[in-house]
Amino acid sequence: MAAHVAAPQRRGGMRQAASVLHRHAGLRLTLLLAAPMAWLVLAYLGALGVLLLSAFWTVDDFTYNVVRAWNTANFHTVLTEPVYRSIALRTLGIAAAVTVIDAVVAFPMAFYMARIARPRTRKLLVVAVLTPLWASYLVKVYAWRVIFSQGGVLDWLGAPFGLASPGYGTAAVIAVLAYLWLPYMILPVYAGLENLPTNLLDASADLGASAGRTFRSVLLPLIKPSVFAGSVFTFSLSLGDYITVRIVGGKTQVLGTAIADNVTLNLPLAAALSCVPVVMIVGYLLAVRRTGALDSL
Repeated sequence: MAAHVAAPQRRGGMRQAASVLHRHAGLRLTLLLAAPMAWLVLAYLGALGVLLLSAFWTVDDFTYNVVRAWNTANFHTVLTEPVYRSIALRTLGIAAAVTVIDAVVAFPMAFYMARIARPRTRKLLVVAVLTPLWASYLVKVYAWRVIFSQGGVLDWLGAPFGLASPGYGTAAVIAVLAYLWLPYMILPVYAGLENLPTNLLDASADLGASAGRTFRSVLLPLIKPSVFAGSVFTFSLSLGDYITVRIVGGKTQVLGTAIADNVTLNLPLAAALSCVPVVMIVGYLLAVRRTGALDSL
């Protein structure tokens, strides 16, 4: 009889102990996540909130001091001034061009790394792709400035064919940004191709499909989320970059340079301009979310 009574008591004690451990585990997890969540809310989301708030302020025309008076004049200026519309469209076009170029260049490189190269060579190629990320951003951009300069490498290579360097401008900005962000496209595509079942490609070949048909009907649909995952990096990084434009862009104006030019003289207008790439990036993330790309990050 005592044994029958003790068994439920032991089970109740075990459940109570498990409940205590579960609560302690939840407490430890909460404490562990408290610091990064506080940083995210205060430093990131809080900064975005202050940015949006300051966009509704104005500037005194005589003193250039910020006046904390609620108005929407800055957003009206950004939306109605042709110069800002042109800058926004130019920035969007540069980001799109960089993304397309990186996707076209990254796919064959990633395919060779994932499906053709031997395991030992594959590791060396991954290191080679990552190596440019270890170099200084400014060193790489200034190296490209030398390449595009008058009498630089491109002039020297094109001289026998009567060609010359395009010089500093939009083309140089696209080329340099495509080089800078290429690893961010190669790695997601490589990961997607590496996890691709080999039997699907073999089945397509056995059924008589050509290489082009296999690429269009089998490979591209399966690898599309990885390409979009890489495009999240190339697109967003290109939208927000302005240092490259300063160095190799010549007179090219993008949203980043327009924001930097207005920070000192008209901070509220710069804040309103800063909302434009934020809206573009959020819209792009919502668009690619449907493809499952965010699950590949």
